[in-house]
Amino acid sequence: MGVIDFHSHILPGIDDGSRNVETSIGMLLMCKEHGVDTMIATPHFYADSNTVERFIDSRQKAYDKVMAENMDIPQIIMGAEVAFFAGISRAEKTEALKVEGTDIMLLEMPFVTWSDSVVQEVRDLIEKRHFHIILAHIERFLQIPGNKPYVRQILELPVTVQVNAETLLDFRQKGKMLKMFKKGQAHIIGSDCHGMHHRVPNLWLGREVLEKKLGHEFLENMDSYGTKLLKEHQIHP
Repeated sequence: MGVIDFHSHILPGIDDGSRNVETSIGMLLMCKEHGVDTMIATPHFYADSNTVERFIDSRQKAYDKVMAENMDIPQIIMGAEVAFFAGISRAEKTEALKVEGTDIMLLEMPFVTWSDSVVQEVRDLIEKRHFHIILAHIERFLQIPGNKPYVRQILELPVTVQVNAETLLDFRQKGKMLKMFKKGQAHIIGSDCHGMHHRVPNLWLGREVLEKKLGHEFLENMDSYGTKLLKEHQIHP
């Protein structure tokens, strides 16, 4: 699958990302121009304001609008950025929110200090529900007061850790993230792109930093890891 953007908001009119088809196409063409082969479309899902059925229907309609333009764009794989909620490990309908054709879920953790129960919910998603969890933009949760002990517990679980490309462009955070990649505590990057003028696609800029600081072989290994992740977690009928 080559270069994969694991976190993007490129589908039009479904969340706070792309507002219309024109913006989506512009974002996708920019990604294509800079060597991105596959975009995982991960619109926000909030259980307190949406239903799984309504979300899936809206996501499909947004995808169909983009594909109707018949442009030469990266492959789009459907997914969701699922906001953590109490009881998520027991909510059966969340099966439909996994990355298309896989047992992978991109999970956005709470923006408050976590707790033992939060860690247990993630553990149950993995051990009881057999989800493979990708933790979205881990860097944001490291900054929450009192959160580091819980982050350490989460990182001990068999999870994939995603870092936003923009973090690698921030001199205040770059060093910490590079250390996490070196230690194997972070595994993949995503653009988390939302538009053409705000939070624009920038996966390749983060990749340039990784290549400059950690080497071309590291970048190749990250790409191999991403492709292997999607293939190994495919659900076979």
